[in-house]
Amino acid sequence: MARTEVRPIVKLRSTAGTGYTYVTRKNRRSDPDRMVLRKFDPVARRHVDFREER
Repeated sequence: MARTEVRPIVKLRSTAGTGYTYVTRKNRRSDPDRMVLRKFDPVARRHVDFREER
């Protein structure tokens, strides 16, 4: 039960507007704000920011 509370599963949606998502886990204690990662979007075929959606 502690696993889901500390490291929840989050969806990262592309800011390019393609609708592509990554699924990952994050540590809520060390990063309480919304996560933003720069990853590859295969639909847009370039690296873009992916923002956490809830």
